[in-house]
Amino acid sequence: MTGSTTSLRLLTSTLAMSLAMVPARAEGSAPVPALTLELNSALPSDKGCRLTFLVNNNLGADLSKAAFEIALFNEAGVVDRLTVLDFKDLAAGKTKVARFDLAGTDCTKVSRVLINSATECAGSGVEPAACMRKLKTDTKTGIAFGV
Repeated sequence: MTGSTTSLRLLTSTLAMSLAMVPARAEGSAPVPALTLELNSALPSDKGCRLTFLVNNNLGADLSKAAFEIALFNEAGVVDRLTVLDFKDLAAGKTKVARFDLAGTDCTKVSRVLINSATECAGSGVEPAACMRKLKTDTKTGIAFGV
């Protein structure tokens, strides 16, 4: 037996033991509650810049109202604008597309979109802080996006 074969067997058995120690996720266990917000696109529109978001409510309850204050940063990294985006109602377990036209905004000059706060987060059995505390963000654009 060569040294490399012994090393490979040792590595394989170590990996197998490590995997055996990882607790398995129970069948049918619920996903971690989250509100996922994805900046899907930022395209020029007649009014300025149209931001398109995908929102997925996995908080386990319907939201009757969800709105976020966002800050837009220009190419120099300076806050150019604060605005509130109202996503209205979000059904539990549902993905929704929402578009917002930001008048007078040039998409090519937006370097970052920061979620400053949740101005509205209401639903039966939903605590007001849940929209920010359980928020997960993602982007499909070249614009930095998050909290």
